[in-house]
Amino acid sequence: MVLQVSVSSTCLIFLCRTSSAGAAGPRLNNDQLYKFSYTTEVLVDRAKGSKDGSVGYRISSDVDVNLVWRDPNSKDDQLIRLVISNVKIKSVAQRSAKKNIFQGATTQSLLGENKLAALERPFMVHLKNGKVSSFYCYKAEPASIKNLKRGVASLLQVQSRSGKVIENDVSGRCTVEYKATQGQVTRTKALETCKTAETGFTTYIQVLGVSGESSSVTVFTLEDGFIKSATAKETHILAVNARRTTAAKIVSRQNLTLVTIETGPFEAAGKNVASVVKSLDEKLYAVGVTLFFPLSFPLLCSSHSLSKAIAPRRFLALIQSIRKASKDEILQVLKSSTKTALPQVVDAVTSSQTPASLDAMLQFLNFADPKGLVLQERFLYACGFASHPNERMLQALDISKGKIVSNDIKESVVIIMGALVHKLCQKGGCELPTVVEVKKMILEGPDSTQVESDVQMYLLALKNSLLPEAIPLFSKYAESEVGAYCTISLTALQRYDVALITDEVKQTVNRVYHQNRRVYEKNVRAAAADVVFSSNPSYMEVKNMLLSIGNLPRELNKYMLSKVNDILHFEMPASKILRQAMKDMISHNYDRFSKVGSSSAFSGFMARTADATTTYSLDILYSGSGVLRRSNMNIYAASNGAMLHGLQVAIEAQGMESLIAAKPDEGEEDLESFAGMSALLFDVQLRPVTFFKGYSDLMSKMFSMSGEPMNVVKGLILLTDHSQVIQLQSGLKANAEFQGGLAIDISGGMEVSLWYRESKTSVNNKGAMVVTGNVTVDMDFVRTGMEVSFETEASLDFITTVQFSEYPFLVCMQMDKTTFPFSESLTKYESLPSGKSYVSRRGHKQLLPGSEFPLHQENSNMCKRVCYMRPDNAGLIY
Repeated sequence: MVLQVSVSSTCLIFLCRTSSAGAAGPRLNNDQLYKFSYTTEVLVDRAKGSKDGSVGYRISSDVDVNLVWRDPNSKDDQLIRLVISNVKIKSVAQRSAKKNIFQGATTQSLLGENKLAALERPFMVHLKNGKVSSFYCYKAEPASIKNLKRGVASLLQVQSRSGKVIENDVSGRCTVEYKATQGQVTRTKALETCKTAETGFTTYIQVLGVSGESSSVTVFTLEDGFIKSATAKETHILAVNARRTTAAKIVSRQNLTLVTIETGPFEAAGKNVASVVKSLDEKLYAVGVTLFFPLSFPLLCSSHSLSKAIAPRRFLALIQSIRKASKDEILQVLKSSTKTALPQVVDAVTSSQTPASLDAMLQFLNFADPKGLVLQERFLYACGFASHPNERMLQALDISKGKIVSNDIKESVVIIMGALVHKLCQKGGCELPTVVEVKKMILEGPDSTQVESDVQMYLLALKNSLLPEAIPLFSKYAESEVGAYCTISLTALQRYDVALITDEVKQTVNRVYHQNRRVYEKNVRAAAADVVFSSNPSYMEVKNMLLSIGNLPRELNKYMLSKVNDILHFEMPASKILRQAMKDMISHNYDRFSKVGSSSAFSGFMARTADATTTYSLDILYSGSGVLRRSNMNIYAASNGAMLHGLQVAIEAQGMESLIAAKPDEGEEDLESFAGMSALLFDVQLRPVTFFKGYSDLMSKMFSMSGEPMNVVKGLILLTDHSQVIQLQSGLKANAEFQGGLAIDISGGMEVSLWYRESKTSVNNKGAMVVTGNVTVDMDFVRTGMEVSFETEASLDFITTVQFSEYPFLVCMQMDKTTFPFSESLTKYESLPSGKSYVSRRGHKQLLPGSEFPLHQENSNMCKRVCYMRPDNAGLIY
């Protein structure tokens, strides 16, 4: 989307002809009337669009300027009167009469008699040392009219000396640099420094965010000490980081040109500005120089089901409406929603992140009601994915903790509180009272209880928080006797910046891997190896890990070999030191690197574009008997140097050997039968789900199973959330809104066939995404803007089938992406209050072919041998 605002400003000729030397700024002469022509135009279009293809309008007028009063003690303290007249409004693009909404319209018919009269009513500016100090107009004038006048007044600010200053104008309070040469002054405004009342917000995750560039330059041409002309150009470019063709360009120009100088009125007498203004017109009053716009909140009601791209599109529309609604209006929407639509409405209300929406949710939900678990968890997950949470959201979760009857919801609350702590700390809010209190709670939590599920809950909350203070705690629990504590702690350490992983922490992780103090489960040792490889390992660390291969349990041997090959193949950071260590034939030889097995680790590219890269990794670890021990699928996205852990789905199983009369591996003889699944989504760890725990639960699930995979997360997520008010020097205001919504459904399951001695695990990911960007310039009398969007639907399935009737057992891994649609659209529009409008639409749709993502060649060979389709499912365990 592109918004162009042209304002070439031949700035008022204020430098006195006879006394310009030493002037701080422009000076007007007594009894002279300076007559100017003025234009301001605004265009909206795509980033590389032409002027003729744009939408927008141009306002042109005459401007008369004269000196009203000057402080006798300071020639640079002046009160100036301005009068706008002969106003005309027309389209900036060359179009046929049929497509020109301004065709046949008069200025009075467009503005209305009252607004036109207000625009042509005189106003005053107090100019002190070349800076606009005060702005005087009628209180009853519409805000849009005041702002157009402010746009003209902003062109009065100029200084004849080079240097940096802080100036207030319609754009806000900004740092400005002047460069003066003979006959010309260039004013460059650092727009990123401008402080305004309306700041907006953006997504904290850079990969999913919106980036921008901006500039503002005004060139004043001087002649005989006067400002003969001033041309100002202001440019804003906004783009979605992950797809930079979804973009907006905003260009603002003003032009104010001196036409002639005539004899004008004499100065008025008075002691100060206020008294002079009052004596001339009592209805004039002082207002700020910066921009003001009133707000109006229309409420749109919507309910929708979670299906395809229409779900996130309606989700985004509902968020826009809710952000403009009161608490009572939101409660009415919640209470009137159907049972099927209510979970999606809860997603939208929570994602809106306004005080009213949070109050409405807290009043609507009853955490003491065990029947409302689905809505409660949807609320909590939406809080965890919040794009710009505040302290009050964290405080609300802390308060609600005491009212919860469900253990699952209690765990989710604490885990999500950890995610909110991380986001608030990223925004510089680590010392907020509620954040400090929650940090204390989760840091002290693991050592405050003996209940295993509670310890895991606090560790997962700390994993989400990424607090540096938690690293010693993770280091401690990495050596725990409880395998779950070890795994959570080690995977948490892997998420930290490498600079925070001290030598002491590395020593702990190496002790776990090499079992220096006690025997650990295979999945714990594999997690420790992952931490070592990802934490800038030393030569000796890598060499010792290579030397361990051949002395590990069979499947861990194979996993480590596959991990080493994957690091080398994918050119990961540790690949350089690995190659150095492998030059030693003792650590790298045929005996070590020829170990057989079925466990594996593999990474690859899902997509590569000029704007973003998406990668995947699949790590599979089996027990010696052929039953899955750990399956870990990860998807990462990178853009402009930023990394996002988009998805992690991990399935773990243990204690299954007794079912197939197999011998457990070392250190795993007494493990309780268990299978479960956990997900990390967009850097937020969610509450794990359990398939079964204990032998009796396993048998119960086997005979009561439905055959359907278990859901891990299902809902609507606000991915991209960028709102920005762009206050243009012309007095016009552009609004930029970029939002991305995702409808997602992640499920997984595990099956074991005792009859066929075969196991199967599956992870099913279904999603639909919509990203929209809007840039609008909305005045009382005309609205112009553009929407650009793209949407897609996709399904990604990961299935692993193992036949363990003999060793080495056969393993077939499949990662399939189905054929999916992709579409882009571009809509430009202009409209008048009368209903007359112009709309231009463009777009394209395409069907992208599905594919099976490549894994290592060994897997392809095995898949040819594995027959995983069976005529019945007797004896399957889920």
